[in-house]
Amino acid sequence: MKIERNSSTSVSQSEMNRRRFIGYFSAIGMSSTLLPGALAAVSQENEKITADMLRSAEKIAGIEFTKKEREEILRGLNGRRSILRSYERIRKRKIDNSVAPAIIFNPLPAGFEIPSDNTPCRFSDADIRKPADIEDLAFTSVLQLGKLIRNREITSTDLTKMYISRLKKYNPTLNFAVSITEELALNQAKKADEEIRAGNYRGPLHGIPWGAKDLFAVKGYKTTWGAAPYKDQVIETDATVVKKLEDAGAVLVAKLTLGALAMGDNWFGGKTRNPWDPEQGSSGSSAGPGSATAAGCVGFSIGTETRGSIVSPSTRCGVTGLRPTPCRVSRYGAMALSWTMDKVGPMCRYVEDCAAVFNAIIGPDGKDNSLMDIPFNWNPDKDIRNLRIGYLKKSFEREIKDNPEREEQVRRSRENLKLSNNVLDVMRGLGVDLIPIEIDIPTSDISFILSTEAAAAFDELTRSGRDDLLKANSWARIFRNHRLIPAVEYIQANRARTLVIEQMHEVMKDIDVYIEPTHTSTGLTNLTGHPAVVLPNGFVDGRPVSITFIGKLFGEAETLAAAKAYQDATDFHTKHPEL
Repeated sequence: MKIERNSSTSVSQSEMNRRRFIGYFSAIGMSSTLLPGALAAVSQENEKITADMLRSAEKIAGIEFTKKEREEILRGLNGRRSILRSYERIRKRKIDNSVAPAIIFNPLPAGFEIPSDNTPCRFSDADIRKPADIEDLAFTSVLQLGKLIRNREITSTDLTKMYISRLKKYNPTLNFAVSITEELALNQAKKADEEIRAGNYRGPLHGIPWGAKDLFAVKGYKTTWGAAPYKDQVIETDATVVKKLEDAGAVLVAKLTLGALAMGDNWFGGKTRNPWDPEQGSSGSSAGPGSATAAGCVGFSIGTETRGSIVSPSTRCGVTGLRPTPCRVSRYGAMALSWTMDKVGPMCRYVEDCAAVFNAIIGPDGKDNSLMDIPFNWNPDKDIRNLRIGYLKKSFEREIKDNPEREEQVRRSRENLKLSNNVLDVMRGLGVDLIPIEIDIPTSDISFILSTEAAAAFDELTRSGRDDLLKANSWARIFRNHRLIPAVEYIQANRARTLVIEQMHEVMKDIDVYIEPTHTSTGLTNLTGHPAVVLPNGFVDGRPVSITFIGKLFGEAETLAAAKAYQDATDFHTKHPEL
């Protein structure tokens, strides 16, 4: 069984053994998560696994066999080795990133009642007048743009040309676009104008230019995943979210950057920048969607989140993002990082824009078999006083201690906390009787679920040696490390995740939505699947900060309603960077 990676550097068999055992078990500092599966990685046709190797693996796995048991295991491993041959045959099969495992994540705790009431969505009647210069619409809401297009005061073609012009103008500075899809966009805009003139209006997104994170496949264009090994990749299909938005009449103007393989804001073309401070990165991994939306270069964008990739760039760039419940938006045609944690959601300038986009992209597609057909009953006039809204008491009342070595960081944290507490005052002023809650559900011990699934998603990249092309990106190291996670430990972590979901269900029984300073429970709620709306909440040192509303599973309508009420009572979302 040959296990050397195909790289330009020749590695001897003894060196490979050293790397697999001494290197992985000592140097990388991850002994708590590595496993006896590593034994299979060094087994060769002409080499036996030794008792010393097995004893080392036992220590890492937290188990100790007797001498007799060890001898039996070694006879099995060094005998027929049929399981090792099975591994090899599986490795030789071409399994595309798009192929999901036969295990489907279900975020529903026992006894959860799936919403069944289904009422037609309706949206606010936007107040807007046509400006003298169409570029004055760059930061306008989707619903306002939609009204102008519907009333034929502007054309989709003119709006599309304006956004394409801005994309070209500001991309050299902000580095947010992988591809500007000009030809496709102008064709779609022309079609939208023809349909609207003929009286065939498709809805609030008809004719609205948008940008897709470049992990969504689009026919005829590269889908680079932000990573050098895939920078010339073309996937000749349209992702479901791309197709659904096309069906809604939206106009795709750009494929926007993401950190390499959905990590951070560094991609093979450099760093994507924050429009509020181009010296700073836009955060990630939905780096391009955050930056381009904040810069007024698209009407809205679509991002993805596995553990913070919508929330973080929305916060950094001062836009509004919705991370929905899993099983609501198809991931067909999107790069897989973690099948049980990946989620697709809109990034916009206004909360209700997120509702309009979300309504267009939800629902089964016959391709992503994790999807559920759950109603989204959006009502912009919902009385939030009828919602049970909580807040994380300790997070809002925490004390930020002095630190002479980090005075500026302490000052910024205190200013941010003050802005967060202002949210509670505003909500109480709207007549909401806020409910203090506490959540103490540790998840750090099961956080390796994401990276283990990612290692499987990109196993071929690791084995080929092309992961070296990722350079500064830490995925290469993570993939190598987590390639050795025990199958048993991965399954045990998911069993523990079931208990975490049940605990979170108990917390949410008495509330519909809760408010938190952003990132307080990002890791937890990404594991449990609870939806989040993150929105601008002021500025510290001229840079945006945010606040987050977390809802029940499939409670996007209520979560968005609470967030909209706060946004309507403030004006942070109306500010935009001076480019």
